[in-house]
Amino acid sequence: MLAVFDKSVAKSPEGLQSPQSNSVSALKDAFLAQHFASVHPASVTINLASSGLLAYSLDKRNPLLPRLFAVVDDIFCLFQGHIENVANLKQQYGLNKAANEVIIIIEAYRTLRDRGPYPADQVVKDFQGKFAFILFDSGSKTAFAAADCDGSVPFFWGTDADGNLVLSDEIQVVTKSCGKSSAPFPKGCFFTTSGGLRSFEHPLNELKPVPRVDSSGEVCGATFKVDAESKKETTGMPRVGSAANWSSNY
Repeated sequence: MLAVFDKSVAKSPEGLQSPQSNSVSALKDAFLAQHFASVHPASVTINLASSGLLAYSLDKRNPLLPRLFAVVDDIFCLFQGHIENVANLKQQYGLNKAANEVIIIIEAYRTLRDRGPYPADQVVKDFQGKFAFILFDSGSKTAFAAADCDGSVPFFWGTDADGNLVLSDEIQVVTKSCGKSSAPFPKGCFFTTSGGLRSFEHPLNELKPVPRVDSSGEVCGATFKVDAESKKETTGMPRVGSAANWSSNY
């Protein structure tokens, strides 16, 4: 799976950017989408206009960590892995028996966006299993991505030459455009347009970047660790509707 979000939709963390990144533009001339299609000839690419793109393929799947894709009410979601407490989540969100993991993710996001009874970190923490997902709400131009606490599903991200955010389950795809400004997506964390990168295990603590050094001794992106000394305010998902103006979240 692949997502490229324009920097106006998803601001890449500064710590992820390497001064010697050798990065290129992922979106210019559909560079990264074409590369992904060359690696996965049967892949599907969704153009998100000025917001970026999504792409997915059923090629080279791990049967233990299946890939799923769905679109509901202009909310797009790519999911890989499996959730163990599916039955409980279906009941919690009022979904029918046919609903799978990717539909649960979309409905959980819609609940956060429209009603928000719980903070986003609590909602993601409720997903028990091995997973990584990427969601984009084209109505509010909101990105939402997360990975489980153990990093069970390969999941990587990076910053391209234009400052756009790239996410994929294949490190070679990310480094193709981001070069050394790339890293594994932090375990037990989620990223949103409004709140940036957060830990759902330690939601009140800041995350600090720790530079990664490759085999040649060069700085290569960063990992992010929970800073036990710092605290931050909770940030909810932007609501929609005429009752609230969420322009300050972007």
